[in-house]
Amino acid sequence: MPNVEHNVAEIESWYPPRNLPETAQVTRIAPSPTGFMHLGVLYALLISERMAHLSDGVFYLRIEDTDRKREVKGARDLIVDSLSRFGVHTDEGAGKQDSESGEYGPYIQSQREEIYRAYVKKMLESGDAYPCFMTPEELEAMTKHQDELKVRTGYHGSWAEWRDRSEADVIEALNQGKPFVIRYRSTGDISKRRIIHDLARGDMEMPENDNDIVIMKGDGLPTYHLAHAIDDTLMDTTIVVRGDEWLPSTTLHMQLCEALGYAPFTYTHIAPLQKTEGSSRRKLSKRKDPEASIGFYAEQGYPSEALIEYLLNQANSSHEDWRRDNPNTPYAHFPLSVGNLSKSGALFSLEKLDSISADTIASLKAEELYPLVANWANQYDADFATAFTRNPDYSITVLGIERDGDQPRKDMKHFSQAPDLYGYFFDELYEKQMVEPEVREQVAKIAPEVQRAIVSEFMAIYDPNDTNDEWFAKLKQVAEHNGFATSRKDFRNHPEQYKGFVADVAQLLRVGLTKQNKSPSLHEIMRVMGAKRSAQRLDMFVKQN
Repeated sequence: MPNVEHNVAEIESWYPPRNLPETAQVTRIAPSPTGFMHLGVLYALLISERMAHLSDGVFYLRIEDTDRKREVKGARDLIVDSLSRFGVHTDEGAGKQDSESGEYGPYIQSQREEIYRAYVKKMLESGDAYPCFMTPEELEAMTKHQDELKVRTGYHGSWAEWRDRSEADVIEALNQGKPFVIRYRSTGDISKRRIIHDLARGDMEMPENDNDIVIMKGDGLPTYHLAHAIDDTLMDTTIVVRGDEWLPSTTLHMQLCEALGYAPFTYTHIAPLQKTEGSSRRKLSKRKDPEASIGFYAEQGYPSEALIEYLLNQANSSHEDWRRDNPNTPYAHFPLSVGNLSKSGALFSLEKLDSISADTIASLKAEELYPLVANWANQYDADFATAFTRNPDYSITVLGIERDGDQPRKDMKHFSQAPDLYGYFFDELYEKQMVEPEVREQVAKIAPEVQRAIVSEFMAIYDPNDTNDEWFAKLKQVAEHNGFATSRKDFRNHPEQYKGFVADVAQLLRVGLTKQNKSPSLHEIMRVMGAKRSAQRLDMFVKQN
């Protein structure tokens, strides 16, 4: 490695200890820019962020892009945008378009190649690492042979062909231009065990690592194993929060830290989010489950607060009781405990998220809800966006129906439902709607001439200033005049004497105004639409029947 400009001592001087209180924690989130952000990343990210900020510490974003084959253009900005969308605050780290903030960077691993090369050179000099010239084909053949012999696979012991090769052999291979990787010379013994202290799982015994794993690939970039040990040390990370798929590698990472002369980290390994499949449980999968992607929640239009609240519920079951006792307190005040994290994996439930989201949306004032719905529509439904944003005051009034009071409506679980729930308030969208056959059948029970009479009589006495009671009294008056029962008891006891019940008359108005069989208060719908629009719609509807 002839072109290493700085030694390890110089590099370490660039990263002084952080000036923080003794109890402050430094945590990070370190996703790879693969173009897909898993819900589990947001889950781990939230736990990591809470551990830092509840202790008045530092939370930062590092982009782990050393696997060039998996990197997707624009994925880095997607990660930063996702954090912003869900209101997760980073104190330092990578930003959009190669920007960053903080004094412990670069926060993008591909920009730290010089740092990694210095450490690898030191490990080569100390004998803690060595070059390996085995080809992928030779490694594949080795693994196949191990399988045939029914021995443990891996590059270890007598299978580590280049571990003890002579300097002459190495020089000859270099002179021949053979490609190589750098491997860590493990000091572990698989028959021995080490104690690992995990904040979420307590003390665990695990076998030592004896594999001579690759620490630097042929392209000159490190593997996760080495980069993690170097970066989290230099950036002064105090707690590493990561998925439990890395648990078997923990003894390796402890050995790497020791080889570098650093103290091992404190870990918190998080079990993955799971879902039921038949009678069993499995990990939430990006291949099988659309809800595994962060993009799913943006497209569906879940409020960011609702998803955060739900994930806190998943992290600590005590959050639900805390929220009940603190309905108006920001989630940042919830005392998250990593000791109470699920060891086997929290069970994901879209129904539970929908319930939390419906509560969240119901708690918003119409003025607060309007920009959220408009922003979603501008990204995902152009026709609805055009109609909805044309007259903001009208749309805010629409959203305000049955929103005030002790029991606001909770029929909207995410913003993508807005076109179905509110589209009929806008003429161009109403005209495109079709009345479902079963809905049309409900009003077809009333003869066409009776429908026209009901609409004509009711609109003749309709007054937008009427209270709900006054509005309903007029509806009953028209219903009774046209042969409909206004008492459920009378209708139940003598159905043959009536054309129907007053509810049938109300349903005629509802379908005529909305083309739907369910809606908020008809009194409120007509008040918001206005007498002219209401009369035009009802008149047109009954003439078509």
